[in-house]
Amino acid sequence: MRELTLDTAFGRLAALRFGHGGTPVLALHGWLDNAASFVPIAPHLPGLDLVALDLPGHGASAHLPVVAEYTLLAAARAALAVADALGWSRFTLLGHSMGAATATLLAAAAPARIERLALIEALGGLTEDEDRTAQRLREAFNVQAEPAGARRRLFPDIATAVRARLQVGGLGEAAARLIVERGIAPAAGGSGLSWRSDPRLTRPTAVRMTEAQMRDVIAAIECPVRLVHARPAFRFFPEAAREARVACLRNAQVVGIDGNHHLHMDEPAAVAAALGDFLRGG
Repeated sequence: MRELTLDTAFGRLAALRFGHGGTPVLALHGWLDNAASFVPIAPHLPGLDLVALDLPGHGASAHLPVVAEYTLLAAARAALAVADALGWSRFTLLGHSMGAATATLLAAAAPARIERLALIEALGGLTEDEDRTAQRLREAFNVQAEPAGARRRLFPDIATAVRARLQVGGLGEAAARLIVERGIAPAAGGSGLSWRSDPRLTRPTAVRMTEAQMRDVIAAIECPVRLVHARPAFRFFPEAAREARVACLRNAQVVGIDGNHHLHMDEPAAVAAALGDFLRGG
């Protein structure tokens, strides 16, 4: 495992690189996670040039300018900029949760660049009915004037931050520590530790696609897709919605594994067994 930094139009973005010279795979993490979420599964995925990115505003990567919005589209553009910086003309995407939603959009938007699409616990992103559009805009604009760091939480030590992350649920202690250790840094003025992630990531998204729009995006994906999901289903990725979206794909395989939302951290061997050959092109 090596630290990697890449200069892009989205600023200096950080990543972890596992292996080199194998099949190029760009891994995208979930919301408020970071590249360390792929540390448990990486040893189970030999033969890959696996680059796990800290998406903008997460982990050790630069925050977006205050005039820019954190959206799935911005994340997809950043991921493509990283592939360009790596010199990858064609590559495979591996995404978890928000990272899988981001990968879905990128695969649909740039089919000539994406060889395969491996998804964990998401296919597309969150959607909303048309009649919520104006209300969502108002909610987003109402918090815009709030100082970005107004609610930044401070911790006296790593252990306290890990306990706070565990309260969110869905993670074991070892997995939580991996994400926390990469996602935390000394606070300004030496007054403890605080999250490195951009506080604006917790603000409401101004615009969401409708379900019909998201299914149109999914139907446009040309590459093979393999989706791994948790059993029982995560509340943001219910079974009925998953099946309806999978039905839009041209070439898809679906694997269910007993576990929680962070399957790739809690059950890395099982998830790697479901995805390894696929990621290597088998």
